[in-house]
Amino acid sequence: MLTTERKALLLDSLGKEGRIIAKEFSQKLGLSEDTIRRDLRELAGEGLLQRVHGGALPASKALADLPTRRNVSADDKAEIAKIAAGMVKEGQIVFLDGGTTTIRLARALPKALKATIVTHSPDVATALLDHPGVDVELIGGRIFKHSNVSVGTVAIEAIGQIRTDLYFMGVTGIHPEHGLTTGDREEAAVKRAICRQAAETIVLGSREKLGAVSAYSVVGLDEVDVLVVSRKCPADLLSPLRRAPVQIIGTSS
Repeated sequence: MLTTERKALLLDSLGKEGRIIAKEFSQKLGLSEDTIRRDLRELAGEGLLQRVHGGALPASKALADLPTRRNVSADDKAEIAKIAAGMVKEGQIVFLDGGTTTIRLARALPKALKATIVTHSPDVATALLDHPGVDVELIGGRIFKHSNVSVGTVAIEAIGQIRTDLYFMGVTGIHPEHGLTTGDREEAAVKRAICRQAAETIVLGSREKLGAVSAYSVVGLDEVDVLVVSRKCPADLLSPLRRAPVQIIGTSS
């Protein structure tokens, strides 16, 4: 079997099953496990999957650049943003993560809302300029250009001085076993720091993130409180997450 044929079979199986176990796949094809692992390594290098111990999981489509991500699951994100905006109460201190869904969330907040919004995203801060009752605190630091958010020790030190009522977290992967993940080490560290300071952490989960895994762990699903999804989210994506210790909001079933 040609390498291209093996890789096509691997990707097809990953799409159907949601995971690949290298040992089982090598036995199925009558090939060495080393051959399958090499194929997985090359496919991971192309960004087509995420390698994990013993095999591979789907790579997150949410790892694309910010302009591209705006058009991914746009309907999901609009609905999730509306649900999340309704969770913000008068007088609260709320941290909004960076990302396309949180930008929508900021715009969806009632114009009459009186609250404090903390963010390390200049895009989110700008989206709140026409909310006269919202005090905006922008966290400084080195800008991670891929997501246009502040990262590094300056950002983490500033975050450590603020306790928030809510944290709306954005990630690139939401997996029942591997938890919440993202594609950059420093961005993951910032998200962990924000989570530690929040009384309640709410994860915004558009469908391309569900069941996907990225390279860097943020926190486990047992360390957050709520996962907000779209009512139209496919049941097969949600089913594995229902066993996790997190409340799921937005689903119709």
